[in-house]
Amino acid sequence: MTKEAPSVSLTKQGGTSGALRVNLNWEVRKQFKGWASKLGRAVAMHADLDLDLCALFELSDGRKGVVQALGNAFGALHQPPYILLDGDDRTGAVSTGENLTVNLDHSRELKRLVIFVTIYEGARSFADLNATVTLTPQHGAPIEFSLDECTVPSTVCALALITNNNGDLTVQREARYLVPERGVSPQRTIDYAYGWGMNWTPGRK
Repeated sequence: MTKEAPSVSLTKQGGTSGALRVNLNWEVRKQFKGWASKLGRAVAMHADLDLDLCALFELSDGRKGVVQALGNAFGALHQPPYILLDGDDRTGAVSTGENLTVNLDHSRELKRLVIFVTIYEGARSFADLNATVTLTPQHGAPIEFSLDECTVPSTVCALALITNNNGDLTVQREARYLVPERGVSPQRTIDYAYGWGMNWTPGRK
């Protein structure tokens, strides 16, 4: 998906059953700084970088919620919300990255879903990072895009919006870099941007 063609219909691709896997992978851009640059040594700026893959969901019966590592809200695949986060990669060193799986066998029960990523710690903005997101339906072609266009001090990025319009399941590339206001969490920032209307309380890992 690109800016020019930001939307894909999973229904037209035949990708409305089985598992939809969303993968986030990132690398830290190594930068030369100070004396290290004279010695030709790369200094990793974000050894403690922790990105979190998350999803806000709304089911067809009106229930809303979030799937994320924070608060151990990992979700479930075979019962509502039919979305599962497989773990929490706190370093970027896990080769498989972080993965969300959406059970498309229950796509009728999903009204909309916004997949987003937050910087939990270790960096002030996505501008320094090299991250790739891949959406792979069990049936249909993979959809991949990179998060390499950040020009603002953003700590939360909306990746993709999945909507169910009368059975037509559509994936919209968002790549929206949002800058939370002071005292507003990244999750609440996404909520405001997409009109989810949930009540938020602080969470911990």
